[in-house]
Amino acid sequence: MNNRERVLAALRHEQPDKVPYCIGFTQPAHAKMAEFYGDPDFASRLGHGLQALSCEPADGWREVESDVWQDQFGVRWDRSVDKDIGVVCNRLVTPETLQDFRFPDPDDPSRYAAFEAATAGAPDRFVVANLGFSLYERAWTLAGMEKLLMAMVADKAFAHALLDRILEFNLRIVENACSFEIDAMMFGDDWGQQRGLIMGPALWREFIKPRIRRMYGAARAGGKFVFIHSCGKVDGVFPDLIECGLDVFNPIQPEVMDVFAMKERYGEALSFYGGISTQRTLPYGTVDEVREQVRRLLDLVGKDGGYIAAPAHSIPGDAKPENVAAMMEVLQEQ
Repeated sequence: MNNRERVLAALRHEQPDKVPYCIGFTQPAHAKMAEFYGDPDFASRLGHGLQALSCEPADGWREVESDVWQDQFGVRWDRSVDKDIGVVCNRLVTPETLQDFRFPDPDDPSRYAAFEAATAGAPDRFVVANLGFSLYERAWTLAGMEKLLMAMVADKAFAHALLDRILEFNLRIVENACSFEIDAMMFGDDWGQQRGLIMGPALWREFIKPRIRRMYGAARAGGKFVFIHSCGKVDGVFPDLIECGLDVFNPIQPEVMDVFAMKERYGEALSFYGGISTQRTLPYGTVDEVREQVRRLLDLVGKDGGYIAAPAHSIPGDAKPENVAAMMEVLQEQ
């Protein structure tokens, strides 16, 4: 099997010859591993099963002042500490300004300029188009997290109107992306924290569920698999996600969910992508503990397919290089 065939088998809940895997790095972690290996290009030889394509336009990010980056919507991110994402430092949308706020163009051809070449040039890769900050996250970056959460209770009309505009934009992105020979759409939208849903299950079902049903349905209508990335403890809505048409859940953080129990309970309907501890094992464990955890995930969660092995997030800068190397060795030596 090649890597694409392994991913397809896993998502069909068939046993591949090897469990597919994918590893992402934060900038600090990548720099540490490049130094560890003495090779700045080490990541190109990892054997990833997935190839991610961004749906961002060509000028989607611009540094507008030192360590402050502006995204395609005009949201500004202070990256003086967190170099990968940053912290939102402006507010663009209020109930009074929503109607006149101008969204970026979902039909901008630069968003999809790399798609045709990527799909043609990587026949052994499972190609995923990534739509990050796809609903709740996009709403709170525009309106402010506290303001959005309060609006879900005290100004429902505004919250619904903002989410509907984001939905309209997203559906056009999905339609355009799915016109290419990609394999899947991945939606990024962090709903959780360490103990549960940020907005709670009732508000999630009122504001989020009806809209993701339409987004997932659009991707499935285009013949694509559906992935969601949502950090935190969100397993309480796994039945809802299955109902909405989800195929793959990421990152399945072992610090907040029992990965093995999730496989046993939902493994017939969902595939899982992630599961290797980035909060505990990679930063604080030993090499032997890393090897044991990764092998156990491959053996148990990877049994009968339904699993793409990966760290539970992009590897953080405090991960021990020897632990990251041990994880990669176990994945590559299957």
